[in-house]
Formats: sequence, structure tokens, C-alpha cells
Amino acid sequence: MTALRNVLSVAVVLAASVGLGVGFAFAQDKKPDDKKPEDKKPEDPKPPMPPAPASDKQKFEPKFELNKAFFQVVTTDVEQTVKVQGGNDLKLKHSQTFYFKWTPTKQEADKWTVQLAIEGVKLRVDVAGTPVNYDSTAENANAQNPGLNEFFKNLLTSSFTVTFGKGMAVEKVEGQDALLRNLGTANQQMEALLKKILTPESLKEMSDPLAGLTPGTEKGPGEKWTKTTTLKLGPIGEYDRSYAFEHKGKDKEKADLERVEVKATLTYKPPQGDADGLLFRITRGDLSTQNPKAGYYLFDPKTGWLTKSEMEVTMSGSLEVAVGTTTTSVQLFQKQTTTVETKGETFLPKK
Repeated sequence: MTALRNVLSVAVVLAASVGLGVGFAFAQDKKPDDKKPEDKKPEDPKPPMPPAPASDKQKFEPKFELNKAFFQVVTTDVEQTVKVQGGNDLKLKHSQTFYFKWTPTKQEADKWTVQLAIEGVKLRVDVAGTPVNYDSTAENANAQNPGLNEFFKNLLTSSFTVTFGKGMAVEKVEGQDALLRNLGTANQQMEALLKKILTPESLKEMSDPLAGLTPGTEKGPGEKWTKTTTLKLGPIGEYDRSYAFEHKGKDKEKADLERVEVKATLTYKPPQGDADGLLFRITRGDLSTQNPKAGYYLFDPKTGWLTKSEMEVTMSGSLEVAVGTTTTSVQLFQKQTTTVETKGETFLPKK
């Protein structure tokens, strides 16, 4: 669900190859009273009813302060096992870390304009023991590939202007064309592919500092809600995604934070059309989530920040991949873990 996150990750890898309490009063049978009515003692007044508990409902919306930046680090770790028909298992591991800076620059009534910049990126890809590494935060950033170095350099000079409207929903994202120009300059073969992936709708979904948490209405402890979306990746295919959320109330370890748990279910669909920008074509696929595991969000209602979140998704199934006139059946197992953290200062390592 989670963010510029999933799409940028795909682009980078491709570039590298209340409880309710109820009180009950029970009346007792009284014995006859021999005293005259006037001799009876007045009954004690009933104690006042306790006040109703304060609402624990939360909006789960981002909050902005003009010109006050906040920062996020998003890390995605992926482990894959690929079994090709008639061949050995191929182990792949890759990890991507993105450093983001959000700066609210303008407010008009209920609309906010926020600049989103990419401060840094780390990439580690290991294909059958062959590593490809890049770290923009290192003094001598080097991806062992001049074209890849240029790709990352152009990525880090890109920024987006995000407009938030009613309910702090993303209305539009500007900067798509400049990003495509920058990345296309470094790797022209990817330009057609990126145009299909970096659509206005996908950018709106990804430019969300709460990583899809916002339910649209206030939610109290124990309340549940769901979201369904489709992530379209052009010639790579698309994923139908369903997220089941539950507000758990105050976090047990950090009482100032609200905890929301989520389970994600994904189903893959192969692409329809040409494999623009790719040397292969996926002709069939039946990947889906296996045994969904609950992830979590820790939300700070004071700052409106997603202090931390973590989600793990495991998928398995089969694909048919065509290269030229040859089609190969592939069995795939994949585990992906994504974490997001937010704070008021940069996550970039201090030099």
C-alpha cells in the first residue's frame, strides 16, 4: 500500500535488470414498614451518573504547518525464489530505501500545497550471488554502471508538487513530465515503460504521507474498514489489492500513538498488450497472497504523522514468460516487507 514508493521501487529494480459499559441497578423486595409515613426518613439522593467517556475516535489525517518540513524513510526488502522449468532455483534479494522530504508551502482555505523531494536512495540487488549496489548517501556513490549512476542522479533532482484538498485527500500531483524527461535521458529504453507506470492516478495514490491509512471518516477502537485498489504497472501487469484495517486504540508500548492493524490481499493479473520497454512478455500469471499477515500503523494524532508502519506480504504462484518465440513456465515465491518512518529531521546519515 504503501507509496511514490512501490512504483519508484519497480522503476529502480528495472533500471538495474470503545468499549460500551452498561450499569444495572437491582431493586430488592422491602419488608412492610410499621412506621407512619411522617416518621420515615427521607431516602438518600441517588448518586449522579458518571460522565460519558471522551470519544476515542480519530480522523487519521495528515497535519501540516506552513514551511515546517517533515521527513520519511521508506524501505522495501524483497526475497524471491524463481524456479524455471527444467532448471535450478534462482534466489534473488533486493532492498530499496528512499529518503523523502515534505515541505508545506501554501494554504488556501482547506487546500494545502506541499513540495515532495527525494533526498536520497539506496539500492541493493543480489541475483544469484551477483550484487548491484548504489547508495547516494555515501561519499563515493557508485552503481558500477555509468548509465545507472546517471539514472539515480536524475532521480534525486526530481521533485513533486502535491495538492491536498477536502479531508486531506490528494487532489493532484505535478512533476510527472519533468521526472519522465529526467529518467528518460538516462535510460531511453525505460521511457515508454515509465510513462505507463507513472500515471497521474498512480502518483496521486503514492504521494500520500500516511501510506493509504486515511479511512475518510473518524474511527474508534474496534472499528474496521476496507479499501480496494488496483496498481497498474503497464507491460508488467497489475495487482488487485484489498486492505482490511482495524483501529486497535492506544499502542501498548507507546500510549501517545494510535495503532491500526492491516491485512493485505493481492492478486496478480498479466498485462494486456505489448511489452513496451521490456525484453520479455508475461503471457499468463496466477500469483496471489498466501496466509496474509497483519501489519501495523502507528499514528501520532498530535503531529498527524505516520510515526512507523510495517507490512509483510507473501505471494506465490506461476507465470509464463515469453522471450522472442520461446515461452517458459516459472514458479515464483516472493516475500516483501515494507517499513515507513516519519520524524521532524532528515533520516540521511550525518556526514
